[in-house]
Amino acid sequence: MSSTYPHPMARVWTGLALAVAVLLTAAITLPPAVAESSAAGPGDPVPFTLAAPTGPEQIGTFELHLIDTERPDPWADGGGPRELMISLWYPARHDPAAPPTPYLPARVASFYNQTSAELGIVKDAVDFAGATTHAQTRAAVAGAEPRPVVLYSPGGGRPRFLGTQQVEDLVSRGYVVVTVDSTYQAPVEFPDGLTMPARGVDLKQALAERVRDLSFVLDQLELLQAGANPDVDGRDLPAGIGATLDLSRVGMFGHSMGGFAAAETMITDDRIDAGVNLDGSMGRKYQGRPDATLDRPFLLMGGGTDGESDRPHTHRGAPDWADYWGRFTGWKRDLYLPAAEHMSFTDLQTLLPEVGTELDLDQEAVRAAIGTVDPAAGLAVQRAYLAAFFDQHLNDRPQPILDTVPAEHRIAELIS
Repeated sequence: MSSTYPHPMARVWTGLALAVAVLLTAAITLPPAVAESSAAGPGDPVPFTLAAPTGPEQIGTFELHLIDTERPDPWADGGGPRELMISLWYPARHDPAAPPTPYLPARVASFYNQTSAELGIVKDAVDFAGATTHAQTRAAVAGAEPRPVVLYSPGGGRPRFLGTQQVEDLVSRGYVVVTVDSTYQAPVEFPDGLTMPARGVDLKQALAERVRDLSFVLDQLELLQAGANPDVDGRDLPAGIGATLDLSRVGMFGHSMGGFAAAETMITDDRIDAGVNLDGSMGRKYQGRPDATLDRPFLLMGGGTDGESDRPHTHRGAPDWADYWGRFTGWKRDLYLPAAEHMSFTDLQTLLPEVGTELDLDQEAVRAAIGTVDPAAGLAVQRAYLAAFFDQHLNDRPQPILDTVPAEHRIAELIS
């Protein structure tokens, strides 16, 4: 993650700066609801964990290295085709003897350990390398039935792993989720090394390339569904993984720039049936087709205030959301968490409160990043509404909470 990587939206500036300052330096422990005493001794790296998914399915995951041979990468040194790293997360059957998948790839974890010293935190103070998910790598596919597929795009400057708690929960409820890194927009680990964000990126072009990335990923998933192996390194795939992809039911969600990309990709690619924007600004001057309408279901989910107007980050308060809202001609909803902030819609929502306790972080900075929303309740709302949205629009199962917020989620409001 690079603090020098620019962002097109004022809403993102503060959140990104705080994310960089905190994520690269923080010792992370368990969320408050399940926190336990750290097993680390003085000077040992501090361990952390992720909140457990709530569905019944176990989780498998694996990476794919993709190359778009027909598209030059605008930021690659010396030219060359566009390369991507993605992860597939799918319902699986666990092997009791197999270890869990690491939260971060080794080079990304090492990057965080190295850079934390630059911000005044002792190198290797956090056990980034030891953090794990609830998945197993290349675990056996659970059953042969086709599953709906959901794409995930992270915020600008952030790797695809920072939405793992949302991703794992959807998979535990029966979805296949495909997380996509945007090369040169975040630190990305390829088989032969770590690629860092580019400098001097044109922001409209960055969004446009991300949209092209996502459509290309769908192309590769079609190959995978047909029995091919699109991984350019030829790594083994879990048996039956192609058959578990139902590409007639495709959704997408993303945080920040990734949420903006969800709408932009749906405008250019009708294979995506429903989309969600988690708190991402949607400036008209960065859009590929500023006058296009979108007739498929879309959910806006925001928190706190809009970075430009300082009004509530809803379609009523944020001018860019209001503009896009008027062009959503199909099913649409706007879910608002008043006490949340921009980074509440990432794994930091549950991790940062404990970071502040462990490292005595500036609590004003933490509040600016994730607001004052109860961490467990904030994550529960996001998980509930993401699942309800995709259940209704990909699985044809009506979800009452999309029309009326139930009592257990009253920290959120539906804005009409």
